[in-house]
This record gives sequence, C-alpha cells and structure tokens, in this order.
Amino acid sequence: MTSLQQQKAKTFLSLHSGKELLLLPNIWNPLGARILEAKGYKAAATASAAISATLGYTDGERIKRATLIDIIFRIANSVAIPVTADIETGFADSISILKETIIQVIDSGIVGINIEDSLAEGGALRNIDKQCERIATIREIADAKGLHLVINARVDSFLTAALKSQDEKIEDAIIRAKAYTKAGADCIYPIGPGDKETLLHLRKNIELPMNVLVSANAEPLTVLKNIGINRISFGPFVFRSCIQKFIGIADELQAMGNYDCFSSKTLSGAEIQKFLRDEKE
Repeated sequence: MTSLQQQKAKTFLSLHSGKELLLLPNIWNPLGARILEAKGYKAAATASAAISATLGYTDGERIKRATLIDIIFRIANSVAIPVTADIETGFADSISILKETIIQVIDSGIVGINIEDSLAEGGALRNIDKQCERIATIREIADAKGLHLVINARVDSFLTAALKSQDEKIEDAIIRAKAYTKAGADCIYPIGPGDKETLLHLRKNIELPMNVLVSANAEPLTVLKNIGINRISFGPFVFRSCIQKFIGIADELQAMGNYDCFSSKTLSGAEIQKFLRDEKE
C-alpha cells in the first residue's frame, strides 16, 4: 500500500459528494484511461462486459480472475487519476476466495470496485444477509490494508425475474440499499431504472450517493443531476459504439467501397502517440 494509492482513494470518494456529476465513460484498457485523463476526467472506471468482450468472452466472470487482475493492474498504473474496477461478484463463491480477490484488486492499484448481488443474469439475487457479509468482508480487508476502497454496491432488483412488479422491485432495491449502507458500502448502484419517477423515489429513500447506468434512452444528464444522482456509469455502451464503428469499416471494405471510413474523424499517428508510452513494457 502506498500513500499515493491512499490519496487516490480519498480523492475518488470525495468525487461522489461534489457539486458536479461524477461521469465515468467506462473503459477497458490503458489507452481509454489515458484519453479520459488527458480530457480532464477526474477518474476512470472499467466495464466488465467490455473487458470480457474485447477478449472474446461474454460477461459474467467467464474470463479468469488472473486475467482481470492483470488488465486492471495495467489500467490503474497507466494514469495518475483514480481507477475503479467492475469485479462483478468478486470471482468468488466463498468468503475466503472473495478475500483473495480483494487483496489482489487492492494490490493492483485500484481504489474502488463495483460488487453486484446477482447470482445469475436475470435470475435470483443473493440473500441480503449474505451480500452484507460480503460487503463487510471487503471493507474489513481494505481497512486492514490501510485503504478506504470505495465500494459501489450494485443492486440488481430491477434485473431479476423473481420480482414481478415495478413496486416490488423498488421496495426490494430500497431494502437492499439500506442494508448495504450499514454493511459498509459508499455508493448504491440500482442498475436498470432510468426513468425520472423511479429515480426520484429511489433518491428520496437512499441515504448514500447513487450511481445510475445510462443508455441512449436515459434521462438527460442535467435532469439526473437535478434529481440528485451523484455518479453516472455507461457500462458497455461506449465499447459497443466503438465496435459499431469497426463493423462499419469492415462492411465498407468488403463491399469494395471507398476509404471514407478512414478519412473522417480519424486520428493521425502523432495524435494517438500522445496517449502512449515510449518505454518498453
């Protein structure tokens, strides 16, 4: 543990309670983190789905834990700004393995995490008491290492098929948010809802800073700020937008088209070099 990492963690935590929205266009490699840093972003966040996809795997801890640790180490140590990592469920079925994951995450230079309470995509959620035990364990491990790891507790009430009505989902999300707050979370991430009415209800009943995932159909950023949302994630949507650009290039070349795909809004070698390091790995 270094004093620099400790300071990054303090800085990152403070960004959750500032006057400005904490905007986190999720990245999946060091280049993305460096671009955000150069553009003046105060922090960077990874997207598990983007990292998995760029390696050719679906989301949901299909890649090895060691692979994730290597990637987030590279990202965290490529920039001076704080970096938070999406670690899904912690790559751990047990508390003992979760402890190993958190130690490795902290040792990588990361200062924040997302931890989710889903057991399977669209399926049942983890028992609240068990998820609280996991959050408390994460806090205990981080404190023992001298780092206030910023815990963004994802609440998947709006994703599970086990809860049928919107009212049930809202009630469950609030119950989980309050429990996770007591367990040691720093921010609550009720993933899914983007409409103003639901977000206002959640904001009124959730004490901690709130993280919202936005897509093309979400409320404008100014509206989210006025609601009192603190942190904005973009999940895999930045990655998917970039891949759509590549697909367009591939389609144009296959059709024996022209080179317009390279001639507009394309960086020069010198422009991309500004974000790269000259030294060897």
